Amino acid sequence: MNELISLDFTLVPTFTIYEASRDLMRAYRAEWHDEYTLPSLWKFYTPNRKAHGSYWFYWTTEDEVAWKENYRLWMTFVNEYKNRGGRVATGSDSGFIYKLYGFDYIRELELLREAGFHPLEVIRAATLEGAEALGRADSIGTVEPGKLADFVVVEENPLRNLKVLYGTGAIKLDEANQPTRVGGVKYTIKDGIVYDAKKLLADVRAMVARTKSGAVTNPEP
Repeated sequence: MNELISLDFTLVPTFTIYEASRDLMRAYRAEWHDEYTLPSLWKFYTPNRKAHGSYWFYWTTEDEVAWKENYRLWMTFVNEYKNRGGRVATGSDSGFIYKLYGFDYIRELELLREAGFHPLEVIRAATLEGAEALGRADSIGTVEPGKLADFVVVEENPLRNLKVLYGTGAIKLDEANQPTRVGGVKYTIKDGIVYDAKKLLADVRAMVARTKSGAVTNPEP
């Protein structure tokens, strides 16, 4: 570990991409699959000896128990690496193993939190640490005069609950004792252009619905 730090080595653990190995049911029943996963991608996820990462030929309790222990050791290593001053950045490697683009980047933030990162350290891993890994910390990665700055705008506090960064938001009981959805990125500001993130999400949802209805052709991956 110390040698890696001396080499200025960056860890991007992508915990999320292997999470189905420790809890397959959680991964394939994630609530966003029904409305946001294209049929061709869903087919690619399912057990198939010819498809990368589709290795669920007969996934057992023993497999999941072994992977839970693997995660315990792996997360301990990554957290300690960070504590010793090592650089840890974020990524998701989505598109395989029941992990959907966009949604599972947020899941990666949650898994860093599980590994022992403080919420502020999680945000740092997703911003400044990535910029430093790319050698671009002089121009991106933090909000400072003279730097480029892209933003996501949310109405809830992600330091209190990272789940509010999911496109589908998080469930919260309101004052009338009714469950409601809160959060979800409201706006994305990229290169000074403001995008309605919820409208973009609706566009994806509509595209998936059209594909499922047969209105458009869904190419194989």
